[in-house]
Amino acid sequence: MKIMIQNRFDPDQVGEIKEIYHSVGWMKHSDEAIEKVFIRSDILSLAICCGKVVGVGRALTDGVFNATIYDVVVHREYQGNGIASLIMDDLLKKLQEISCVLLISTTGNEEFYKKHGLKKVKTGMARYLNSKLADEYLE
Repeated sequence: MKIMIQNRFDPDQVGEIKEIYHSVGWMKHSDEAIEKVFIRSDILSLAICCGKVVGVGRALTDGVFNATIYDVVVHREYQGNGIASLIMDDLLKKLQEISCVLLISTTGNEEFYKKHGLKKVKTGMARYLNSKLADEYLE
């Protein structure tokens, strides 16, 4: 399986990206939301297999001090092939000069991110509007 990483977003890819999110149960990702977050992201890593987007990752950054990685997700049918690692490697390479790179892991995926050099944050804080997410991720 040959995977290429693409670093630009084309609005024609929204349907494929939505299919990725929905395949892992992230059902609130509408076409409009996907287009908005991908256009506003500073760094994109889209995994392409046979001309189709099968995995994504994105980051926001000030370009000097801070960055945050979001939505590293691979279509359920393509998981287990190292695609998420390719996406993380690409994002981290593009962020290699940034002093602090943050990421909030989905529950159960912490070990994956540790393999890529990320560690738990002692003073991390967050606010969630969704009470279910607040219960899952906040102390």
